[in-house]
Order: sequence, then structure tokens, then C-alpha cells
Amino acid sequence: MAYNLLKGKTGIIFGALDEKSIAWKVAERAHEEGARFALSNTLSAQRFGQIDELAEKCGSIVIPADATSIKDIEEVFSKSMEFLGGKVDFVLHSIGMSMNVRKKRVYNDLDYNFFHKTLDISAVSFHKMLQVANKLDAINDWGSVVALSYIAAQRTLYAYNDMADAKSLLESIARSFGYIYGREKKIRVNTISQSPTMTTAGSGVRVMGGLMDFTDRMSPLGNADALECANFCITLFSDLTRKITMQNIYHDGGFSNMGMSQKAMAMYNKSFNCDCTDEEDE
Repeated sequence: MAYNLLKGKTGIIFGALDEKSIAWKVAERAHEEGARFALSNTLSAQRFGQIDELAEKCGSIVIPADATSIKDIEEVFSKSMEFLGGKVDFVLHSIGMSMNVRKKRVYNDLDYNFFHKTLDISAVSFHKMLQVANKLDAINDWGSVVALSYIAAQRTLYAYNDMADAKSLLESIARSFGYIYGREKKIRVNTISQSPTMTTAGSGVRVMGGLMDFTDRMSPLGNADALECANFCITLFSDLTRKITMQNIYHDGGFSNMGMSQKAMAMYNKSFNCDCTDEEDE
């Protein structure tokens, strides 16, 4: 169901790859809510993904870019404003990659060249994006910038590796730049701490299946899926959330406030052959 929440608004969506991508779902929902936008991802993602199909479906364009390159990011904003006829109202940063995770390098045996790339791609790119947008005056007053994060920025989760450090940096950048952007141009900057989601990138985490089962059992509302995350992004892009900024907002079915749930305890009881009778949660 569409509510015209983004009617007349324009934006840039970084990171859509295929139908599993949260950014892909955000693009579809933004289009349904009346927005016009440009899409950006790496040239290899454009070759091997399906982003061109998404652009055709949404009446958009694809601007290839390396998110770690300031020159490329400048080109994305410039070409987007040319395509859209002026400054934009929203930006989504949905970018993350760790070669240490891909190569199965554990946290106490990192390849530091990979580590630097993890931070650059997954977090510093967000600062570069915000800095370029600010210098080009590319975002309208009361605009909205959202980046996707994860609770591993605050808590240790097995096998999430150096991506946890990247997410911590990402959230810090949102706070620091959010203050400057809010003070000077009333532009809000937030991060969404999303449930583990089986995107193409997420599936690279080797324990993803078990992690998703655990968090789903722990969360009173269950895991939030990619479409539900997209719906939340739309509200943060809309005028309904004009006074929310510098926040890391948990969109995880309540997982972030849980210690132990009935469903998770029942599973542990089975594992330990416990004869304990499950009791109702207090």
C-alpha cells in the first residue's frame, strides 16, 4: 500500500544489487511512494547484478561508482542532480564489504590490508559521501540521510569480524556529521540497526543461518526482513520524521533489549536434554 510519503521528493540510493538487497527494496518502495531517484553501485555490481532492471522498473538511472573514491562520489551527486533537476531530498548508504570475512580470516588473525579496505568501503565511504554532498550543497534543507548498520557495533557477535568495527565507525560518523548538517542545513543523518538479513552480502557471513534463527527466537516480534527495513527507511526519508537525527535506531523486532526469551530457552533445554517445564515469560 502506498501513501505518497515521498511524492515530489528526489534522492540517491547507493548499494542496490539484486532483489535480495535492502537497497533494492528501498528503491521499489521509494518509487511506489512517489519519489524519483538515481541508483549507484560499483561497475562490477552493475555487470553481475540486476541493477539495470531495477532502474528501468523505477524510471531511474545507474551511475557506476567506487564508494571509496571522492571523484566517483562527486560524479554521482553531480549527475544525479542533473538527472533529477536539482538538489536531492534523501540519500541511502547501503554499502558494506569485508575481505577478511570472505577469506575466513578470524578477528585475531586479520589481514590489515583487508581491514583497511573494510573500514574504507563500509564506513569511511559514508563520511566521504556526506562531505561531498555538503561541499556540493547537494541535499535540500530538511533532507534525510540514512545508513544501514548492525548491533555488532555495540555487542560482540561471533564471526561478524572486522565488520563490527566498521559499523561502530559508521554510527559515529552519523552522529558527528549529523550535528554539523543539522546545525547548518537542518539535514538529518541517522543509522538503522537492522536484524540480520539474508541479503547477497549477508549470506557471506558463515554462521548467518544460525544467527538468524537465534535472533528470531530472541526477538518478541521476530526478525525484520528486507521489505520491512525498506518501509522504515521510507518513513525516515519522509517529512514525518523531521526532528529525528543523529540516532542509531534499532529495527530488530526487540532483539536489542532482550537477554533471554522463552523460545530460545526452550531450544537450549532441548539441547541439554533438560526436563524443565517452560513457564510463561514474566
